[in-house]
Formats: sequence, C-alpha cells, structure tokens
Amino acid sequence: MLIIGLDPGLACTGWGIVAKSGSRLSHVANGQVKTDASASLAERLVTLDRELTDVILAHRPDSGAVEEVFVNTNAQSTLKLGQARGVCLLAIARSGLPVAEYATSLVKKALVGTGRAEKAQVQAMLKVLLPGVKLAGADAADALAVAITHANMLGSHR
Repeated sequence: MLIIGLDPGLACTGWGIVAKSGSRLSHVANGQVKTDASASLAERLVTLDRELTDVILAHRPDSGAVEEVFVNTNAQSTLKLGQARGVCLLAIARSGLPVAEYATSLVKKALVGTGRAEKAQVQAMLKVLLPGVKLAGADAADALAVAITHANMLGSHR
C-alpha cells in the first residue's frame, strides 16, 4: 500500500510517500511544491493543485493524509494556510483516494513520543524509520511524518 502525506503551505507544501507492507514501512519519494510569492493567490493555488496532481498521478498512492491547520497569531496567514490545505485535500480526494487529517501534535507524538517534539527530533526519527532517506527539506520531512502516522493509524484500525 502506498500512502501520501502532505504538509500544506502556500509558499511551500511538502509531500512524502511511503510504502506499507504488513508492519514494514519504506520510503518511496518526497519533495516540495514551492509557489511564486509574486504571483496572485489564485495562481499560487493553481500551481499547488497542478503539481500535487502530477505527484499523485506519478506515484499512484492508495491513501492520503493531510496535516491539520494550526492557528497563527496573524489571521491573514491562517486563512492563506487554510486555502492551501483545501487544495491539498481536494487534490487527494479528486483522485478518488480516502483522505485522513492529523493534528501536528499527534504526528509528532506518533513519531517521537511527545506532541511537543522539535522539527530536528522528527527528522532524526525519520532517518531511523526510513534508513537512507534523503529529505527534500523540512516541509517534505513533515509530510513523510504525516504519511507514517497515517500508515500506523491504518494498522491500528484493522
């Protein structure tokens, strides 16, 4: 089973794909979709949608998960993040895949054991769980963490 995880952001959305076979996980691919800050909001959302759709079509995952939005002190930033997250949910759902959503604290707890883990701790655990993984960046690492969390949650529901 292939699982795609997404870490939404308007400037940069991370994506990561893992394969699950029984209780074993392996890295398939990871990357980041960056949008042009000088483009309009609509153009940036179209870029995000197009590139995520290309990733989904290239890898053909069986299931997907998206990190939930946290509320910033800046309401405008939160709205933009929410719009990018909507595109992420749409890209997976439009492909006919089931979509799950996970809070950042749950993802951190699932990987590191505490919901307040630092990004460096999450990335270190990714290297343990996915030996040899080369991370495309922090957002891609977060996306892989979302995919792993979903893979583990799928196992617990069965």
